[in-house]
Amino acid sequence: MDFYLKYKEKSISGRYLTNTHLERVLKELSPRFQKTILGQSVEGRPIYSVTFGTGTTKIFMWSQMHGNESTTTKALFDFFKFLDSNDSLAKAIAEACTLFIIPIVNPDGAAAYTRVNANQIDLNRDSVALTQPESQILRKVFQEFKPDFCFNLHDQRTIFGVGNLDKPATISFLAPSFNEACEYNECRLKAVRVILAMNTELQKYIPDQIGRFDDTFNLNCIGDYFQYSGVPTILFEAGHYQNDYEREETRKYIYIAYIAGLKSIISLKKEEVDLKEYLNIPQNKINFYDFIYKNVRLKGESLDIITKFASHYKEVLFEEKVYFEAEIVKIGDLERSFAHQIYDLEGGLYQDEFGNYPKPGGNIDFSVNINNIFVNGVLKK
Repeated sequence: MDFYLKYKEKSISGRYLTNTHLERVLKELSPRFQKTILGQSVEGRPIYSVTFGTGTTKIFMWSQMHGNESTTTKALFDFFKFLDSNDSLAKAIAEACTLFIIPIVNPDGAAAYTRVNANQIDLNRDSVALTQPESQILRKVFQEFKPDFCFNLHDQRTIFGVGNLDKPATISFLAPSFNEACEYNECRLKAVRVILAMNTELQKYIPDQIGRFDDTFNLNCIGDYFQYSGVPTILFEAGHYQNDYEREETRKYIYIAYIAGLKSIISLKKEEVDLKEYLNIPQNKINFYDFIYKNVRLKGESLDIITKFASHYKEVLFEEKVYFEAEIVKIGDLERSFAHQIYDLEGGLYQDEFGNYPKPGGNIDFSVNINNIFVNGVLKK
């Protein structure tokens, strides 16, 4: 992976990424990039854009319209360093394309580490009403820039797996629908073509960990709205890679996807779209927990059973760092479910400070047979 490490923006890592981090990166960009303030968020933070290239094919990319979804933004910083290099593909992109990029659409949500903006509005459900200044800025760029392709950049939770496989959906793509019937027209097929190119490249690195996002049509969603408006739009969802809760591995694969996608767009060779190949990308399924504890003994006054239970991490912001706090979410039937970490407790007796039965919503410090201590969901070595 030397070709990635060469361009990685090493000053940025972790899940918490705000305008403060972005401004440091923008300050270091070469004159080949044009930097502009498009307007302000609800709380008055600047919304920045970066423009690169002089080509006729116009690509509009935006990230962090959900403030707590930062992986695709980190990958953009790496992508900037690649574009600023002497690599032959970077030069080809600069000559063929003009890239208009908004790294952080929702700087208030980024600062608070929330999905919504400062008015508690999900900007990805505001594409028709345009009630928020951030939504209005995004629409204005779309109307004035008149892109040929749109890249809609997001993160997805650790709950998503790839079809019925025991594999996390490390990256998921979607060519959004343009109507209720979820039909495919020429515009949508152009987006499919780019996804197929990215999927082919990524399968070399993360086989069976690429998913296809749900395509139920919702005109209030930005990707659906732009596809409906006649511009090929691609949804990127950065998800979980094994043991990578900081999303540093996933960041790398998103970076690879950016390059593979743009390489496909500028390629003179436009192969016929194989829709069947696209539909064969397994659809995302909500079938993962962060932890499953199986074969655990629960004992009470009228209860003595061997069962299993599951927990998820909550992401909690504290002093500009995101912490992961495990909480119990389900007890009992976990058939057809997977986990990023599975503990077989071999019939051991569950005990916590409140008794012998885990409680949904509770934090997850407990012991099994007294000697096996779990802190924040993890077995203490």
